[in-house]
Amino acid sequence: MKRLAVYCGSATPADPVYLETARGVGRELATRGIGVVYGGGRLGLMGAVADAALAAGGEVIGVIPQALVDAEVAHRGLTELHVVPGMHERKKAFTDLADGFVTIPGGTGTMDELWEALSWAQLGYHSDPVGLLNTQGYYDDLVAFWEKMATVGFLRPQHRDLLIVADTLDVLIDRMAAHVPTQPIVRMKAADL
Repeated sequence: MKRLAVYCGSATPADPVYLETARGVGRELATRGIGVVYGGGRLGLMGAVADAALAAGGEVIGVIPQALVDAEVAHRGLTELHVVPGMHERKKAFTDLADGFVTIPGGTGTMDELWEALSWAQLGYHSDPVGLLNTQGYYDDLVAFWEKMATVGFLRPQHRDLLIVADTLDVLIDRMAAHVPTQPIVRMKAADL
């Protein structure tokens, strides 16, 4: 994996564990020689990931919609900053620029990015690993919901392992590196769906 898209919040929660997690992700990816592709912001966990990766000598590519540049939240010290018209173009750029996706704690925007990466993997628009860093159990309920979708039958058995979950970044990156793409929906026959 040469570059990973990192999905995370632009907020800074009161509990310092989230900011430290973001810094640790940026630092570790840079140390491993893995570039960061992220939302291009300077605030919250986004800014912490970028700053830590840059401080460790890493490549950091931001992709940010023009409206957020206009709101003055763009990080101006990145390796590259791509300004796009909107969120759809931003998420497509993440997929085009990265070899995988890591989601750390965040809010609705982070969830939108994660679910789209999973949906696109399921459909076959990409075959890259999709990882979820479950810092202090932040995503326990989401992981349980993923399992419920499989149990009920809304998530096909061959797609159950698309979401790669770990509590530590080292384990997550190792699991992502071992990722084997599954059979996407676009390669299935209607009778198998």
